[in-house]
Amino acid sequence: MKELRRPGRLAPGARVAVVAPSGPVPEERLQAGLDVLRGWDLDPVVAPHVLDRHGTFAYLAGTDADRAADLQSAWCDPSVDAVLCARGGYGAQRMADLLDWDAMRAAGPKVFVGFSDITALHEAFAVRLGLVTLHGPMAAGIDFVKNASAQDHLRATIFAPETVRTIASGGTALVPGRARGITLGGCLALLAAELGTPHARPSAQGGLLCLEDVGEETYRLDRYLTQLLRAGWLDGARGVLLGSWEACDTPGAVRALLADRLGGLGVPVAEEFGFGHCEGAATIPFGVAAELDADAGTLTLDEPALR
Repeated sequence: MKELRRPGRLAPGARVAVVAPSGPVPEERLQAGLDVLRGWDLDPVVAPHVLDRHGTFAYLAGTDADRAADLQSAWCDPSVDAVLCARGGYGAQRMADLLDWDAMRAAGPKVFVGFSDITALHEAFAVRLGLVTLHGPMAAGIDFVKNASAQDHLRATIFAPETVRTIASGGTALVPGRARGITLGGCLALLAAELGTPHARPSAQGGLLCLEDVGEETYRLDRYLTQLLRAGWLDGARGVLLGSWEACDTPGAVRALLADRLGGLGVPVAEEFGFGHCEGAATIPFGVAAELDADAGTLTLDEPALR
């Protein structure tokens, strides 16, 4: 696995586009998020269909074609320096193959931020564009709107990435040790759902795999991990970072399942790493070379996430 191209950091006055590739966006939270971005001296612009609702499927923010057009237009607009997702939910996979990836590649690197269902796009940006992306709070997310810690870490990452080269979890080691690799990952359910899809990453070989999920019963987490194991997708992973398991089973039950399914990989596994669907979630760059120290609960990037 190779390091990916790093987009440039943002500067005050940068224009950032907000898009909704997945689920419907509450207008009041969107407005609150835009106020935060303006407070950072950014110039946020809202894509045309962000507040749309699909006529048949209420879990989608407008039609697949419109959601794809918003993302592509924002990415290919030379005046836009970053694209921030408004929220996750479901729907990114439905529109991923409607994007003109050649045109997006020609537009050059930009900052891209999101998590949860946006995992499908993190994977696509890595495989099809070869770009570093940021697994972090979204513009209309509750955590982004209300949590200063989540805001501060994302803000530091996009404006002064050299100040957050070491991300400390405060968690413990499920499997002790140190490992080096390229960061990747996201929502476990989405990574399992990507198997067999066009342009999917063949495996996590050489990677420091970041995993989290929300609202899943233990048997479902078991199924996703078992599917990845049986497909050989986890073969060659160098280490694993475990984020939040919000609204899943008890911590003890989830921990036992993760130890059972991941312990056999023979690599360091760090838990409680503080990214994903949790309060004060850290921003984790994907596609960068880093060292994981599971015992210390730290991820140290070789270089800042952004140039």
